[in-house]
Amino acid sequence: MNNFDFNIPTDIRFGKGKIACLAAELSKYGKRVLLTYGGGSIKKNGIYAEVLNQLTDFQVFELGGITPNPKLSIVEKGTDICKKNNIDVILAVGGGSTIDASKHIAAAACYDGNPWDLVLDRSLVKSALPIAVVLTICATGSEMNCGAVITNDATYEKLEINTPFLYPRLSICDPTYLFTLPNKQTAAGAVDIMSHVLEQYFQPNDEAYITDALSEAVMKTVIRYGKKAIDEPENYEARSNLMWASTIGLNHLLTVGKGGAWSVHPIEHVISGYYDVTHGVGLAILTPAWMEYVLNDFTKHRFARFARVIFNVKKLDDMIAAKEGIECLKEYFKSIGMPSRLSEIGIDSSKFPTMASEAVRTSNISKNAYVKLVEEDVIAILNKCG
Repeated sequence: MNNFDFNIPTDIRFGKGKIACLAAELSKYGKRVLLTYGGGSIKKNGIYAEVLNQLTDFQVFELGGITPNPKLSIVEKGTDICKKNNIDVILAVGGGSTIDASKHIAAAACYDGNPWDLVLDRSLVKSALPIAVVLTICATGSEMNCGAVITNDATYEKLEINTPFLYPRLSICDPTYLFTLPNKQTAAGAVDIMSHVLEQYFQPNDEAYITDALSEAVMKTVIRYGKKAIDEPENYEARSNLMWASTIGLNHLLTVGKGGAWSVHPIEHVISGYYDVTHGVGLAILTPAWMEYVLNDFTKHRFARFARVIFNVKKLDDMIAAKEGIECLKEYFKSIGMPSRLSEIGIDSSKFPTMASEAVRTSNISKNAYVKLVEEDVIAILNKCG
C-alpha cells in the first residue's frame, strides 16, 4: 500500500429526525446564515419548512436557484451576499451541486479577488466560512469531502476546487429526505456513486487489498439497492444504504493506499461543461466505453476480479470474465433507465476533438491514470459511445 494521511473532520448525523440538532450545531459558528438550495423542490416536500423551523433564532439570507453543474455566476452572487451581510455560516440544503457551489462561495467569501482564481490556483485559499449540510440527494459524496466542481459560464471549463478548508463541519443525512426524489435523480445518483468507486478501484496500485474490498462492498450495495430505491421510493433500507454508500464512496476512505488520476470523470466534466448534461447520465454512457477501450492483457485480471466479485461472473478465463462483467454493468445501467450513447442525449461528434484536448489539458489522465490516455484515446472513447 502507498503511504497516506487520513483526516476527515466532518460531523455526520445520520438517520431519521437528525435535523433536530441543527440549531444547536449552527449556533457554534454564529447567527447569520446563508441558506443555499436548488430549484425549489425542498419547498414542495417540506424540508425547507423543517429547516426554517430550526432557524427561528437566526438571521437567514437565502440563495436559491443553484442548478446542476453549478455555475461560477451563482458562486459570485453568493459571495456578494456573504461579504455584504457578514455571513457566519453557510447551510447547504440539497445535493452535490448545492454543496459544491456553497463550498466555493465559502472560500470566495474570504478572498478579495475573482472566485475563479481559487479554482485555477488552490493555494490561494487561505480560509473559508464554515459549511453545514442537510443532504437531500445521495450521489456526489460532497457532504463529507473537501472538493467542489464548478463550471465557468464564459469558458465552459468545469474544474475542481479542492482544499481541506472546505470540509463541511456538519452533515445531516436523513434517508427519509430521499423519499420524494424523482427516479431519474435516484438513478443518476446511483451511477455517480458507482463511478466514484470505480475510479478509485481501477488505479495503478492494486495491492491495497482492504481498500479494494471496501470498494467492492460499496459497489455491491449500489447494485443491490439502486433499483429497489427506484421501485420502492420509501424503502428506508434501500435509501439509507444508498445514502451511506454515497458518503463512503468519496470521503477518501476508498482511495487510501492507492492513488492516481481518475479517468472517466475528466472526460465527463468536459461534456457536461459544454452540454450541461446530468453528471450521472454522462458517466453511465462513458464508463462502459472506457472499460472496453482500456481492457487488454495487462488490465484483464483487474476487470475479471471486478466481474467475479460484483456480478458473480463464473467464467475462468480472465478476458472472457472481464468482458462479461462490462456487459453486466451496461445491463445494470440500462435497468435503472440510463442511456448508453451520447447521441441519445443530443450530443454529436462535432466537439469531440475540442473536448478531448481539454480533458487531457485539465487533468492528469495522460500521466498517472490506470491506463494513460492522450487526446486520440479520448476521441476514440467518445466515438465508441457516440
